[in-house]
Amino acid sequence: MTETTSDSANNKELFAVFGGKVLDTRGRNFADPTKIDMRGFFDSHDAAIGAWRAASQMNVDDAFTKYVIVRLW
Repeated sequence: MTETTSDSANNKELFAVFGGKVLDTRGRNFADPTKIDMRGFFDSHDAAIGAWRAASQMNVDDAFTKYVIVRLW
């Protein structure tokens, strides 16, 4: 394995996109964590933003539905 290959393998990123109803539009406490809508795991921030944007646009009329991107590593 070359040094470049090793570095790129160690620098992989992973993002999760999920959302659901929140108790307060300014907060991050989900009303019912058992009903969280998991959109998936993504290996790039751009892909995660695409999933977040699609989910957010589908719920644009509901201020109490929030989707987030979480960087796992």
